[in-house]
Amino acid sequence: MKHLNLFIELIRIKKPIGFMLLFWPCAWGLTIAYNFENNTDLYFFYLILFLLGSILMRSAGCIVNDIFDKDFDKKVTRTKNRPIASGKISIKLALFYSCILCLVALSVLLNFNYFTIILALGSMPLAFTYPLMKRYTYWPQLFLGVTFNYGLILGWTSINSQIDLIPIIFYVGAIFWTLGYDTIYGYQDINDDEIIGLKSTSIIFKHKAKQFLLSCYFILASILILIGYMMNFSEYYYFFLIIIFFHLFFYQVNVFNQKKPATCLIAFKSNNFFGMLVFLSLLIGKNF
Repeated sequence: MKHLNLFIELIRIKKPIGFMLLFWPCAWGLTIAYNFENNTDLYFFYLILFLLGSILMRSAGCIVNDIFDKDFDKKVTRTKNRPIASGKISIKLALFYSCILCLVALSVLLNFNYFTIILALGSMPLAFTYPLMKRYTYWPQLFLGVTFNYGLILGWTSINSQIDLIPIIFYVGAIFWTLGYDTIYGYQDINDDEIIGLKSTSIIFKHKAKQFLLSCYFILASILILIGYMMNFSEYYYFFLIIIFFHLFFYQVNVFNQKKPATCLIAFKSNNFFGMLVFLSLLIGKNF
């Protein structure tokens, strides 16, 4: 039971926000691609597969992240007790866990078409090199956005077997979403990060945090409107956008206070609700 609890702590399964932020773009891409006039069994089957894949890959990513960051994690108050940083789990065992998770994720991936499998395998270097970015660039959040929202493209190709302009535009908007929410997340550790020399957009824009956040969300909002127009969604889609924009520009921006880590975590976690709202808006806008 001790090892099981350590494994659960290692993959952060009790913190579902991580894998949900990976899952929502997959669901968005799948929803805009799917023809709901056909049988919906395949749609829900693929949703389940994408959820399983998100859980597995996020878990493997957490392990790799903790291996790369073990020396930094020891110096950060929020992360010093993580299993690898604290020495409770060896790197050798952690790598074994990561390999097993990746193999199970591969078995999930093999249910998709050949093109989607190739694209997904091509994203692996992105997924496992992200933890290194904060050592070399002040824009690791941008790299995370490229990586975390890749599932939007996979959701589209799982149905269409090709890449088109609409998912690419949507993908760009999702990247700005991640730029915003992960910058918020970074303010929890900004003091420790500056001391130990790590880089982030949270540090670059620490004197203009809300302006940067509003800029990212404005681009995201503009692209959501454009997607609705390009796909000829119903007026119900735009009704949902009003709620979505209220959440982004009023709730998140007002709750977020870069000097209070607790508010950063609240604003960050609320993006799970945002992801669900966008998912519902796409589903309803396309079908009603």
